[in-house]
Amino acid sequence: MKPTVFIQANARQYLGAKISAHSYKRNARDPDSFDVQILNANDFPRLMNPGQSILRGGGIRQWDPDDLQGFTPLRFYPPQAMGFEGVAVVTDPDVFALGDVGELFDRDLQGKAIWAVPRPGHNDRNDYIATSVMLLDCSKLKHWRFDEELDGLFGHKFDYVDWIELKREDPGSIGLLEPEWNDFDRLTSRTKLLHTTKRRTQPWKTGLPIDFTLRRSWPVDLFSRLLMRYRPHPDPNQEAFVYSLLAEMYDSGQVTKDELSEEMAANHIRADSLDLIDRYRGWNARTALAA
Repeated sequence: MKPTVFIQANARQYLGAKISAHSYKRNARDPDSFDVQILNANDFPRLMNPGQSILRGGGIRQWDPDDLQGFTPLRFYPPQAMGFEGVAVVTDPDVFALGDVGELFDRDLQGKAIWAVPRPGHNDRNDYIATSVMLLDCSKLKHWRFDEELDGLFGHKFDYVDWIELKREDPGSIGLLEPEWNDFDRLTSRTKLLHTTKRRTQPWKTGLPIDFTLRRSWPVDLFSRLLMRYRPHPDPNQEAFVYSLLAEMYDSGQVTKDELSEEMAANHIRADSLDLIDRYRGWNARTALAA
C-alpha cells in the first residue's frame, strides 16, 4: 500500500477532517505519492454503542459516542488498515498541513515503531507524548489489533489514559518528532502541521454552543453545556488559514453550498461560514506570516 494519512473524525468533526485532507494534498510536493483516508467513528459500530464504559484516570466513566472527540480510539486502527505493512501518519481532524507530509514518509525511522511530538507539562506530565499526530511503522505494530484493543478498553483491562499516552508501549520504540509537526495553536513560518487543539477556540465553531464533555461534575457540566459557547481563536491567522482552505474546496466543488448549509444547521460549523469563505478566499499563509 501507498503511505497513507489517516484522519480520525466523527459527524461533528467530519468537515474539519475534509479540510484537513485537502491541506495534506494541497501542500505536498508529490501529492500522488500517498493516500489520505478519513476514519469516521460512525462507521465503527463498537464506538457508537452508548451502553459501554471505560476506565479513565483510575475511575469508571460512561462512554459517550456523541462526544466531540469520541474518535480517539481510531488512533490505533491504521496499522491494521495497512495490513501491518508500510508507513502511515494518523492525525486528529483539527490538524492542517502547511508543510509537506512527504517529509515524514521519507524519514529514517531508525528502527522505531512510533514517532510523535513530546509535550512536557501537559496534563501535569513531564513525559507526555501527544498521540494526536503519529508517524507509524505499521510492520512494528502488529500488537495493535483494533478489535482486541477495544475489548480491552471496554472491558476495563487497561486505563484509557495509559493507552492514549502510549504508556503501554516500550519507550525505546518511540521516537520524538520536532514541535513543528504538531504545532499546538501556534502558526509560524516553521509550522509543518497546525493543530487547533484548544477545543473552545476551534476557528470553524466560533459562537456555537459547546458540544464536548467538560471535566467537571455533572451538574456544572450540564449547566455549562447549555450556556457556554466556542470563543474566537486568539490568532486571526489561524481562522484565515482554515477558511482559505475551505474556500478552495468550495470553489473547486469539493464541498457544496448545500453541504455547508447542512453542517451549519447541525451546529457543526459556524453560521457565518459562507461570509468567511468570501473574506479569506485567496489568503496565503506564507505571505501573511512573512509580513
